[in-house]
Amino acid sequence: MVMRYIKTLFILLMMIVPLAGCAQKVKEYKLQVVEALPHDRASYTQGLFFHDGELYESCGQYGTSSFKKVDLQTGKDLRRLNFDGRYFVEGSCVQDGLLYILTWREHKCFVYDINSFKYLGELYNPREGWGLTTNGKDLILSDGTSRICFLDPQTFAVRYSKEVKMDGKPVTFLNELEYINGEIWANVYIEDYIVIIDPATGNVKGRIDCNGLLPNSLRRPTTDVLNGIAHNPATGEIYLTGKYWPKMYKVKVVEK
Repeated sequence: MVMRYIKTLFILLMMIVPLAGCAQKVKEYKLQVVEALPHDRASYTQGLFFHDGELYESCGQYGTSSFKKVDLQTGKDLRRLNFDGRYFVEGSCVQDGLLYILTWREHKCFVYDINSFKYLGELYNPREGWGLTTNGKDLILSDGTSRICFLDPQTFAVRYSKEVKMDGKPVTFLNELEYINGEIWANVYIEDYIVIIDPATGNVKGRIDCNGLLPNSLRRPTTDVLNGIAHNPATGEIYLTGKYWPKMYKVKVVEK
């Protein structure tokens, strides 16, 4: 009886161990451009999102950091906040009517009323600020490492965190974030692809090839990297852009 039990246990362990070591298979996707729209070439895009059908964008660089409401069809500012030259603005998002705007290395997250753009205060962020989004309950932050943090919106305290891995290996330089249909989409800084992350495990479920999205004919020496993912929940549409890009693209994501 004891030997039979040991044999059964051994068989179960042999079944479990390979599964535990098996990385989640990553699906590969490509883009189909639906529409090309104007984008302010002077915008160093850090955060991009829709709220109540309107497009908002946060832009970085010391001395030129801003947050603005943008006309989707023309790329022009409808409303704008300019920041003191001490601050390098990063990702941004809205939850429960509150606008949260990260700074890079200044350990601040500014809080505003999204409707009036009225300043309400600030929260302390002990890490670097890169990307910011929300699942409706937590603020979700990237800091340039392979870890994403789920934060209390009132205190900015970390509720929990997940290490992001693709094919079992950590993915670093996670940048601008967007929460889309229960998944976290993230630009990977200096890469021409977007990763789709399972927030429950941190595993990358999919990778979107964005190579060639902005044609070489539209590039200048100042043109920078792909960065900016905006999902309009009302329509399901997805828009992508980059830092100092002259275009924003409405896209469809299809499996390769």
